[in-house]
Amino acid sequence: MSPRRVPALETTRLLLTLPSDRDAEELCAYLERNREHLRPWSPPEPPGAVTLVGALRRIENIQREFQSGTSARFWVRELPNASGPFIGAVTLSNIVLGAFRACYLGYQLDVAHVGHGFMHEALESVIEYAFVELRLHRIMANYVPENERSARVLRRSGFVVEGYARDYLFVGGGFRDHVLTSLTNADLLDAERLCTPA
Repeated sequence: MSPRRVPALETTRLLLTLPSDRDAEELCAYLERNREHLRPWSPPEPPGAVTLVGALRRIENIQREFQSGTSARFWVRELPNASGPFIGAVTLSNIVLGAFRACYLGYQLDVAHVGHGFMHEALESVIEYAFVELRLHRIMANYVPENERSARVLRRSGFVVEGYARDYLFVGGGFRDHVLTSLTNADLLDAERLCTPA
């Protein structure tokens, strides 16, 4: 089986791609400068995550998961500098096909780029990729109730609240409640064919 083509999504201001080995130093730099900014909303970092070896290991996992079809972890750069610093990430993870055709959405943005509409722009591009290219039916995204900025960006992208999970995920130093949201693909016209086992 030939390798899957790695996507490059371009918006008015952004380029979203999977990182390669040559991005390891920049990935470290992003993680270091955003460590405190992201800590309240993020799972704990594994030992050595913010090192060159740790970044290379993360990139290897990103590439392997993409090729296996279980995730698409996009890292974001601001155009016109297509090789400049990362300003965020948008992840489609736990991708399941068959009758479910769904995934989880995660996202983060560099502290210096918050409040300028970058995340909405990035999410719109990745949602289109999930619904048009991957032909998924459902994207699920969950957030800590106190994270109003996250709630707003999801509402703006059309996500609807479906529930509330207590002690859902270990982030910010403890198991935290999360609001559960989703977005569904009303344009999945060939769902019966896609959902029928081969």
